[in-house]
Amino acid sequence: MYSSQYIAKENRPKMNIKLPFTLLLICLFGWGAYSQSPKNVLMIAIDDLNDFVSCMDGSIQIPTPNIDRLAAQGVLFTNAHCQAPICGPSRASIMTGLYPSTTGNYLQLQDRDIKKSNPAARTAEFIPDYFEKHGYQSFGVGKIFHQGDNAQVFDTYGGKNGFYGPRVSPRFHYDPALLAHKKGNTMTDWGAYPEHDSLMPDYKSTQWALAKLQEIKDQPFFMAVGYIRPHVPWYVPQKWFDRFPLDSIVLPPYLANDYDDIPAFAKRVTEAPQMPTTEEMQAQNQWKKIIQAYSACVAFVDHEIGKLLNGLEASEHAENTIVALWSDHGYHLGEKNRFAKQALWERDTRTVLIVKDGTHTHKTVTAPVQLVDLYPTLLELTGLPKKTDLDGRSLAPLIKRPNTIWPFPALSFYGHGNLAIRDHRFRLIRYADGSRELYDMKTDPNEWRNLAQDSNYLETINVLEEALPEHWADLSPFSKYNFNAYFRALTE
Repeated sequence: MYSSQYIAKENRPKMNIKLPFTLLLICLFGWGAYSQSPKNVLMIAIDDLNDFVSCMDGSIQIPTPNIDRLAAQGVLFTNAHCQAPICGPSRASIMTGLYPSTTGNYLQLQDRDIKKSNPAARTAEFIPDYFEKHGYQSFGVGKIFHQGDNAQVFDTYGGKNGFYGPRVSPRFHYDPALLAHKKGNTMTDWGAYPEHDSLMPDYKSTQWALAKLQEIKDQPFFMAVGYIRPHVPWYVPQKWFDRFPLDSIVLPPYLANDYDDIPAFAKRVTEAPQMPTTEEMQAQNQWKKIIQAYSACVAFVDHEIGKLLNGLEASEHAENTIVALWSDHGYHLGEKNRFAKQALWERDTRTVLIVKDGTHTHKTVTAPVQLVDLYPTLLELTGLPKKTDLDGRSLAPLIKRPNTIWPFPALSFYGHGNLAIRDHRFRLIRYADGSRELYDMKTDPNEWRNLAQDSNYLETINVLEEALPEHWADLSPFSKYNFNAYFRALTE
């Protein structure tokens, strides 16, 4: 495990040979390219943040003034979706610019194995590597890939800083190892801990990034700062809980018979045998306490993001840095009788995506977009050469004109053959056995009425299924995922 001290890339096995940036610009683009300073990139990654931030329209509005501030300065994508509803493959897709159906990275995997699965994965270039190739310094800290930077990509990596910690033993409220009816492991628990912000990994990551922003001088940079909270365990100091008194907590929508109209195969794929259920948390009077803890974690990470943004604005890089903020996927907090991600419903794949490029005032984009689109977007916004082997599309046209016609749906994968297709209005989930769910997200945002068997929607289904991948790469042999019996049988 990396320590909190940065680890220089020159001490790692990967080679990284560069031309001086000025010479590189001249070689690639001629003398005219040197007349303007290249734009820097600050990428902010947040773990398990759903649409409860106050600049979006989630069923709960957690005050997030700093995320809102960034949204007010740039472009907020309100219909953005991850490519996988779990950390490993989602982040692998973002950082390679490739769909899971291209790389076979559908399920959890080690950072070092992302590029081992098949030829397409082996020839992929991670975003920081591509920027480095074009004269940038790369910096990372915290959770960027699933394991931080075990892929050893960044020139300088500031460490994990404790990652999911600090933790308590015994736990406050939930430990599946102590419950006979639960199967599997999870860090899920909630409570006020530790005593001070300075003991939190995210605090340390912010401090490291702020120091680097002051140190960087001449060469353009790509910096990624990865925040852990609100990933479980939902632990933050008591002062953040105090902002959300229990009597003020609003619960998300819940329908007790929500699963009555979904396919049996869907129940197998989305089973979460180690996680708490809403029925259990209602019986134990813990549901509001979970929402309180999640809200406290979101408020804490928003505060850290505010410090980072303040540091950028006070630095010499303020006017020349693109900021891209995203969360790797969504999260159920009681909807559909679950506290988990790991499914293809809207709550699992819808995410926060904000891009500030310094040239556009506040805009909102409602078109369906994908996190895999971020890679080509950053290349276009920084003026780097277009990369033709990416699966995503640059969002620059939408950033310039939010009402641009955008006929492309967002695709989210959860295992080989299981896919969600989201357009401007509808959400189709197609499972590996051919069964389906279809929801009208305009009239049924909670996905309570499955329309897949309604003949009136056959044409809608046919149109959406035109987006099905022509080729599905085999599941990576390096995937290790025992979340439930269905996936355990695929990866053992």
